[in-house]
Amino acid sequence: MNSLELHENSTGKLQTKSLIKIDSKEILSKVYTPGVGEVCLKIKEDESNLHKYTIAGKTVAVISNGTAVLGFGDIGPKAALPVMEGKAAIFSEFAGINSYPLCINEKDPEKFIQIVKSLALNFAAINLEDISAPTCFEIEKRLSDELDIPVIHDDQHGTAIVVLAALIGAVKITGKENLKIVVSGAGAAGTAISKLLVKAKKENLLSISEIKVFDSVGLIATNRNNLNAHKLELANLTMQNNTCSLEEGIKNSDIFIGVSVPNSITTSQIKKMNKEPIIFSLSNPIPEIMPDQAKEAGAIIVATGRSDFPNQINNALAYPGVFKGLLKSKIKKVSDKHKIAAAIAIYEYNLPSLAKDNILPSILDKNVPDIIAQSII
Repeated sequence: MNSLELHENSTGKLQTKSLIKIDSKEILSKVYTPGVGEVCLKIKEDESNLHKYTIAGKTVAVISNGTAVLGFGDIGPKAALPVMEGKAAIFSEFAGINSYPLCINEKDPEKFIQIVKSLALNFAAINLEDISAPTCFEIEKRLSDELDIPVIHDDQHGTAIVVLAALIGAVKITGKENLKIVVSGAGAAGTAISKLLVKAKKENLLSISEIKVFDSVGLIATNRNNLNAHKLELANLTMQNNTCSLEEGIKNSDIFIGVSVPNSITTSQIKKMNKEPIIFSLSNPIPEIMPDQAKEAGAIIVATGRSDFPNQINNALAYPGVFKGLLKSKIKKVSDKHKIAAAIAIYEYNLPSLAKDNILPSILDKNVPDIIAQSII
């Protein structure tokens, strides 16, 4: 059975189901009228009771406007719905979390924010997904600031958590220090990865001497006059003042993290990096360079976003456990502390099995969400 048949046969991947068996008038009167009126009045007296007595206390909204879907880009909210359904199915299967996909037909960030805010009372947390940069940054910040439930743009932070966990493992294997890191791609994932790496450096979690972030024009540096506010922030955070090309900037680096476009680096560029570099080639489904080519060029560890190669880096490894921990600990705002804790938890769990072709646990390992959730406090 192919994917289309799978989805057609079940008309999607989700359903709602009553948790209470309605098999008598007595139960019916408690579930619905008149008994439910008591619950309504309890919430009216104290609105915080909403999370105590209703589905809003345990449900995650998976929300998108379909402007940056997988490797397809802006394909619209209707075409994005299968992805949001898939995330909700993963929440259920791997973390036992109730969630619901919502695709909103609105590109204007202010209107999108207001729509989400009006819906937020129904949920315990919000997982933003597949929203294009740079508007995704504003949307996440505003919603996080203005709502009293946790809000995470998973393309940013879920990806960053898994990349950090993978990098800690790769560095443990290689023993590399004073890392010179190149990040190719300054969209949602590249920005979040870079910011979390800066934080990891400050926390002495990794020995990093330099982080260079590249977009399609070149190195994001303060002497460029075409930077938006988000990229200027990256230039200042990474302390880069003089731009250059990726071809020049990748020389003598130790680590390449690609979250950009397919086939965007070459074997000759990898050969110009320091000996036995680490290559995270995460463009999906076609990476920046294929693993066999990267290894032929001298890479010691290679990761991709794909499940058919070793070392898959995918945000699905992180977000079920992160949200499980947020809900369990009743955390309302997500911080770098939580992200780093999640990354360390993933790394430490995989440590007994750590190897060049096994720098992360499997996405299918159902112990991982619980391990992560325990770290989110």
